[in-house]
Amino acid sequence: MKRILLKLSGEALAGPKKTGFDESTVLAVAEQIRTIVREGTQVGIVIGGGNFWRGRTSETINRSKADQIGMLATVMNCIYVSDICRYLGLSTEIFTPFVCGAFTKLYSKDAVEEAFADGRILFFAGGTGHPYFSTDTATVLRAVEIEAEAILLAKAVDGIYDSDPKTNPAAVKYDEISIEEVVDKKLAAMDLTASIMCLEQKMPMLVFGLEEENSIVNAVHGKFSGTKVTV
Repeated sequence: MKRILLKLSGEALAGPKKTGFDESTVLAVAEQIRTIVREGTQVGIVIGGGNFWRGRTSETINRSKADQIGMLATVMNCIYVSDICRYLGLSTEIFTPFVCGAFTKLYSKDAVEEAFADGRILFFAGGTGHPYFSTDTATVLRAVEIEAEAILLAKAVDGIYDSDPKTNPAAVKYDEISIEEVVDKKLAAMDLTASIMCLEQKMPMLVFGLEEENSIVNAVHGKFSGTKVTV
């Protein structure tokens, strides 16, 4: 693949701890990113904020404020993973849709293309910059804008199931499914807004478990055991 958008689950990056960062997990992810970058793939990355904040479940805080906290959680995640990548000798850039001091650069398509041309790994933090839109929606938006070949969705779950495998031991995993079926059946690959956007923009996805050894590299090489979402 020439260019991909990798969506990393914040919860998956936390490893067994479930909150914060698990450095060995993040190092393993960064090493896989280094492998595919050296093979010539351009990588954009969106990271969820679930290892720090899930404000939507709160009944005491305004939804807009909760989502703003979530946006900042994604900025923290991107700064951390970006610096782990730099530790491994990679060049990175973090973009946000809002001014974030000296920590990030303001997102623009031109700046993104310049950074890709310089051989950098790009992190898209801060979601869409607006409340009521998840990092799933931001993932599809950025994937379409940067003209990615596919979205690689690295989650704590190893694919798309017909029901929640955490609560239903008999849940069945799909090896391949169309994005239209995902939308029609309201399957929990992404939130519905993001799934509909994938459908409209014909953006394929590969959904797999981050914990699986070399899962990112395998997905790029077409050798993975997750779910392929076709358009």
